[in-house]
Amino acid sequence: MSRMMLAWLGLAAAGLAWMRFGEHTPRHVSHALRPSDVRMLELGQQVYRAHCEACHGAQLQGQPDWRARGPDGLLPAPPHDASGHTWHHDDETLFHITKFGVAKGANIKDYASAMPAFEGALSDEEIVAVLSWIKAQWPAGVRARHDQVNQHARSAAREP
Repeated sequence: MSRMMLAWLGLAAAGLAWMRFGEHTPRHVSHALRPSDVRMLELGQQVYRAHCEACHGAQLQGQPDWRARGPDGLLPAPPHDASGHTWHHDDETLFHITKFGVAKGANIKDYASAMPAFEGALSDEEIVAVLSWIKAQWPAGVRARHDQVNQHARSAAREP
């Protein structure tokens, strides 16, 4: 094998390693929610109880006055039930918000939020599981609308 070929293979391997183990999860990696996967839902419920329930509520109801900033300038935790806006975001955005925090995950510069980033605290599988469990709690009509949000996001990602 020529030196040039070995150099190209080395660069390709380095690029793949960065994509796999780099600082950020690449946007093209699918983090599709699985609200029908019983094993994921069991894990998701455990993760929700341990990491989300204290702020977002046992019934996913969120905190009171969640649309009004508090004295600290931060918004209270929103509901994750059908009355909230969680289902307005596609799976990838929800995953990235949960993993990296709202500002970085939703690409909203300087957005102040009490929502922690769970990178390092939860695995990617646990994040997908908890979001899948949340989605499984929504009424069928809301789940169908969320599926449309995902379909639209996938279509938009394919457009040049």
